[in-house]
Amino acid sequence: MSQDDEKLRARIMDAILELPRDQLLRLANIIAEENGERQLRPIAIQGIDEHAIPSQSDQSQSRDWPHAPVHRLSDHGTYLVTAGTLYKQHFFRSSERLDFLEGKLLQLARQYFWQLEAWAVFPNHYHFIAHSQPGSEPLNGFLRDLHAATALYLNRLEMMPGRQVWHNFWETKLTFERSYLARLNYVHNNPVKHGLVPVANQYRWCSAAWFERTATPAQVKTIYSFKTDQLRVLDDFEVLPP
Repeated sequence: MSQDDEKLRARIMDAILELPRDQLLRLANIIAEENGERQLRPIAIQGIDEHAIPSQSDQSQSRDWPHAPVHRLSDHGTYLVTAGTLYKQHFFRSSERLDFLEGKLLQLARQYFWQLEAWAVFPNHYHFIAHSQPGSEPLNGFLRDLHAATALYLNRLEMMPGRQVWHNFWETKLTFERSYLARLNYVHNNPVKHGLVPVANQYRWCSAAWFERTATPAQVKTIYSFKTDQLRVLDDFEVLPP
C-alpha cells in the first residue's frame, strides 16, 4: 500500500468513527448488501452500552499477554521486526500512548496468529520477535493494521486526521538458533541499551518482566547469557523517557 493509500485509509477511518449511529448502520448495511451478507438490524447498534466500553486505562490493566515463550525457531518462520515513526518523532511519549501501542501489538499478534517471543515499545519505535504459525495472517497485513490503528488513535487525540505517523518497518527472518537466542536477549533488554532503566524488567513496555515470570530460571539465565554487542540490528534511535 502506498503512502497516499495509507493517508486515504486513515481519513476514511476518521470519518467513519465520526458518523452518528443511524448513518453508521446504513453504511454497514450497504457493505453487507455489496458482499451478499445479512443486513444488520437497528437494535444491533442501539443496544450498545457506551458505559460498558472499557477505557484505555482499563485495557492497560488487562493486557492480552501471549502464551509462554517456546524459545525455538518456528518451521513456519521466525522474524525480528523493527518499525520507526516518521522522522523518528516521539509520537508515543506518554504512559497512556505507550499502553495503547503495546496493547494493540499484543492484541493483533494474537488475533492474526503470531506468537510473540520478545518485544520492546518506545515513543518513536518498537522491536519484536515473533513466530509465524499455521493460519497466521501475512506479516505485512498484521503490521499495516497495527500502524493504521495506532496512527488513528494518536491523530484523534491530537486532532490531526490523516497525518502520517509511521515511516517504515524492517523484518529479518531468523534461521540460526544462536542468532535467534541472542536477538531475544537484545529485544528483552533493549530499554537498558537506550538508557531508560538499569534493569530491563523495570521498563513497563517490554517483555522482560513477562519473560522472567513465564520462563524457567534456567531459560532466563541461558537467554540472558548470549552476547549482543556484535549483533547487527537496525536500532539507531535516540529515545526520550516517557
